[in-house]
Amino acid sequence: MDYSRLRNGNDVRGVASAGVPGEEVNLTKTAAEHISRAFCLWLKSRLHKNRVLVAVGHDSRISAAELLSGVRAGVTQSGNDLLSTGLSSTPSMFMLLQDEEFFGGKEPLPDGSIMLTASHLPFNRNGLKFFTKESGLEADDVKEILSIASKLSESAKTDKASETPGTVREQSYMDKYSADLVQKVRKACGSETPLKGKKIIVDAGGGAGGFYAEKVLTPLGANTSGSQYLTPDGYFKGHIPNPENETAMRSICEAVKREKADFGIIFDTDVDRAGAVDSTGEEINRNRLIALISAILLSERPGTIVTDSVTSDGLAEFIVSHGGRHHRFKRGYKNVINEAIRLNGAGEYAPLAIETSGHAALKENYFLDDGAYLVTRLLIALAKAAKQGKNLSDLIADLKMPAEAAELRFKFKPDCDFKTLGANLIAQLEEYAKTKPYITPAPDNHEGVRLNFDKAHGAGWLLVRMSLHEPILPTNAESEEKGGAKKIVSELYAFLQRFDFLDLSPAEAYLGIDSGIEKQ
Repeated sequence: MDYSRLRNGNDVRGVASAGVPGEEVNLTKTAAEHISRAFCLWLKSRLHKNRVLVAVGHDSRISAAELLSGVRAGVTQSGNDLLSTGLSSTPSMFMLLQDEEFFGGKEPLPDGSIMLTASHLPFNRNGLKFFTKESGLEADDVKEILSIASKLSESAKTDKASETPGTVREQSYMDKYSADLVQKVRKACGSETPLKGKKIIVDAGGGAGGFYAEKVLTPLGANTSGSQYLTPDGYFKGHIPNPENETAMRSICEAVKREKADFGIIFDTDVDRAGAVDSTGEEINRNRLIALISAILLSERPGTIVTDSVTSDGLAEFIVSHGGRHHRFKRGYKNVINEAIRLNGAGEYAPLAIETSGHAALKENYFLDDGAYLVTRLLIALAKAAKQGKNLSDLIADLKMPAEAAELRFKFKPDCDFKTLGANLIAQLEEYAKTKPYITPAPDNHEGVRLNFDKAHGAGWLLVRMSLHEPILPTNAESEEKGGAKKIVSELYAFLQRFDFLDLSPAEAYLGIDSGIEKQ
């Protein structure tokens, strides 16, 4: 079995449950067994050990039990030991590897961990994320593990299969993880219940984030009545647990307004991402979320904020005005994290790596993308602002938002060499822009092509890039004026008509063009 096709960047992802027409199950119990066994071999090689201890947790997906059974077999039947933590968040599976206090010096810390999750993907998907004490694994590491797993499946052999099977211990880590967050807020605010009198609601979307209401907010004194979808539901019948999803965000915004809450929190399925809502029911997401956490961190110490490539010019101005430097980098949470680590290593203080998707990693927290930690930082600021008669939105009152924005995803036609075609298209767009005096390339762009348009031709910017993993050309446009984004997209649409391998219907729908009209 060739497991390489299951690699998705730094993760393993596949179809783990039947039920969706046209999507055949390819991430099976057997696959989980081979891949987890391969992870053990990979760990042994790097740690120079004959036996390793691996922790495994899972989110709420319906395939969790089946894959967990495979992981259990893969780890223990090859003579290694397993710590099963049950329902967990992805960040907790990394923090577990750092927490000597949790093990009390009586038990060894795990050598690595596996989280069974597919983040915000539909209910029928699942996957594996891997951690060592240093960090989450890089794409090349995952590629190597899948190569080992493929060989194991072909040979049907184990490493030292004759040795005694390993042990299994079950122990949740979420109580300790939550208690540490509670203590952080109490210490920062100088109070046992700094959120007393505040109504804060949580939307977990049926994922693993429901713990935050009971185990973090309630001990801090908050009223969490009105919170929704806290009970794990692997079918996500309420809405997809995803702060980027319009339906999900609209649901939490409406809940905040309905409950007259002071603050709202929404997590993705495995809690490595988060979004928020202010007391008026307005979302604090994407650029507003980046601005808020940036303002908090920059007030403590000036530094560089690393973001993905699709952030707005208004955000860049905001960061500079608050004493920071804005450094745009390539999409992908590992890309922005690694860039922030690189900058710090070069002597440039960079406290935050964050994507518009809600992936936020703070230097003070191992550069771990942890939605619960991010929200905890916001709550500290909320409690402190309340003492001054202010709210969190006051911290980003000077953030300039675009008057108009568009996000389009152009699909490549089936069975084409989309990577080569996409790279060539972007190169041609760069050359095309040089022929237009009203278009200038944006400085310090690290992904695709980002172009600035003058006031008469859109008063904004355009970013065209290749998707990291899919045959899609994601495109973002923003403008300071109403109608400006449509001017920019119209210019792009005219340019793209020369490429017959692209589906241009997203632009046609956005511009109100009848798709039945023959392109000129």
